[in-house]
Amino acid sequence: MLKIKTPKTQRAKRALDNRAPKIVENAKKTLILHGTKTSGVVNAVLMQIYHMKRDNAVKYTKKNENIRPFESGGETSLEFFSLKTDCSLFVFGSHSKKRPNNLVLGRMFDHHIYDLVEVGVDNFKSTETFGYDKKLTPRIGSKPFFAFIGEGFESVEELKQLKEVLLDLFRGEVVENLNLAGIDHVFVCTAVSPTTVFFTHCALRLKKSGTLVPRMELVEVGPSMDLVIRRHRLPNDSVKKEATKTTSDQPKKKIKNVSSDIVQGKIGRIYIPDQKAGSIPLSNDIKGLKRERREAKKSKRAQETGENEAKKQKTCSDDHKLIGN
Repeated sequence: MLKIKTPKTQRAKRALDNRAPKIVENAKKTLILHGTKTSGVVNAVLMQIYHMKRDNAVKYTKKNENIRPFESGGETSLEFFSLKTDCSLFVFGSHSKKRPNNLVLGRMFDHHIYDLVEVGVDNFKSTETFGYDKKLTPRIGSKPFFAFIGEGFESVEELKQLKEVLLDLFRGEVVENLNLAGIDHVFVCTAVSPTTVFFTHCALRLKKSGTLVPRMELVEVGPSMDLVIRRHRLPNDSVKKEATKTTSDQPKKKIKNVSSDIVQGKIGRIYIPDQKAGSIPLSNDIKGLKRERREAKKSKRAQETGENEAKKQKTCSDDHKLIGN
């Protein structure tokens, strides 16, 4: 297994934090692998899946002889690749005389196999075989519609599991709000029999209907194929309970310089820098300075009048002395 190392840089620390468990997880990435032997149909299917999930997919082209998901010990390399690439979904393609054009779809929990569905591919048609206006090509990363047609998706255990795996495989990132104008394609799954599902990919074309709600038309853009269920493995009860555990109380984002108190309630701390009022240049038109000037003039006048009166009294006393002599 991978050697666990302590991050030495902030970039490595952010990468590990991004992989850590969260209440709201990141978009699920898909790992696409080839078996010991693959056919042209299997290679084409894997390439089509990779093109539809190019923004959240990792594709390996080398053959993997040690991967056998349904056998004991055959999942070791698969779990290693899941841990290495941080992928929680995988698509494994193989081909043999016993199981021709074989696909294994599975989900991982804590980088261990959670559940598996094995299907055979029949009547495959790639995107290149469909003629349509290229302006209708679905955009990478856009959210799709899903249409599951047939009662088997609610009653048959294999079809119910296949429905869950297909939803996780193609739905992309989970969002709270959605702009309907950005939805441009739909996946249609039809339960033909308890073991067969017709899977096709269609683009949405909006046309005027005379009302506020536009009329939608489906244009098949591919790929399309028949998925024949062969084997499946349900998750263990204890693992399923652990994987579906949720929390209702999401941690609130911490707000800087704000605290709460039982008595005073919400308390905020405000930081005011030094005003440096002594070094601020002042103009001569300030009212405070005018008042100081008036007071200074008054005091100066009072001082001058006092000095003048003293001089007058002194001159009068000198005159009296001269007359007496």
